[in-house]
Amino acid sequence: MNAILKSEQTAPAGGGATIVKLPVAADAGSAAPPVRKPAPSVRGTQPFARAVKAVLPPLVGIAFVVLVWQLIATRNETFPSPLATFHEALKLFADPFYHNSPNDQGVGWNVLASLQRVAVGFGLAAAVGIPLGFVIGRVKFVAGMFGPIISLLKPVSPLAWLPIGLLVFKSADPAAIWSIFICSIWPMIINTAVGVQRVPQDYMNVARVLNLSEWKILTKILLPSALPYILTGVRLAIGTAWLVIVAAEMLTGGVGIGFWVWDEWNNLNVANIIIAIVVIGVVGLLLEQALVALARALTHEQVAN
Repeated sequence: MNAILKSEQTAPAGGGATIVKLPVAADAGSAAPPVRKPAPSVRGTQPFARAVKAVLPPLVGIAFVVLVWQLIATRNETFPSPLATFHEALKLFADPFYHNSPNDQGVGWNVLASLQRVAVGFGLAAAVGIPLGFVIGRVKFVAGMFGPIISLLKPVSPLAWLPIGLLVFKSADPAAIWSIFICSIWPMIINTAVGVQRVPQDYMNVARVLNLSEWKILTKILLPSALPYILTGVRLAIGTAWLVIVAAEMLTGGVGIGFWVWDEWNNLNVANIIIAIVVIGVVGLLLEQALVALARALTHEQVAN
């Protein structure tokens, strides 16, 4: 039987306190519903919990790497410990831009020299690769012409092109830039061509009906639609270019972070080599994150990492 709950509120004629009668079940066999206490507020703890979840895993990972590093240093006397490397880093970064001679200068100048080579080679690759990718994606004959060439040359190691650069340019600096160019151009060509080929056919049909010029088709339809693919190719290319410049500078010498690593190895300064590895990783991460921010700003959507 369903319980019928009644509540009354009466006030005495003399204006006394209000008497409230609690609901009473008409059926003696039915029980009043339990009173639930409100749950304590956790709004204040949610940001802290999120911060812990975001920070704790990286800290644990770093602690694990440092522990393994310390174990290796304990078993190998020639390998520097984390504390010794940290002290060496403090000395190194106390004056990163000193300059005594071309072969004796701070790590900051070496990083800037490498970035300059990467900027030139990467810029040339973008100037050639992105327009060529548009043509390959737009014209089937050109795609058939360049397809086998790209498939043949893309798997070749970028360092295999370095002797060709040294033979042609007769200098180490342009040879290193040539290696960056040849390794950076393939991701840009391929991703740009794929982006152009995946433009919805309905867009092209509308352009044909409206009798748009090829320039308007390029700027109003192809470029906006293919932009996410282009930026993905740019991100892949910059990572490869930064990898290649370090190896190329080890072989060609001169000024640069790669040559600096090789020079420190010749001096048996392992602590500086470890510091250089961290610097190379940080610079590469910053370059990639800068391109991610650019991609988000241009496409107004989050680009996948």
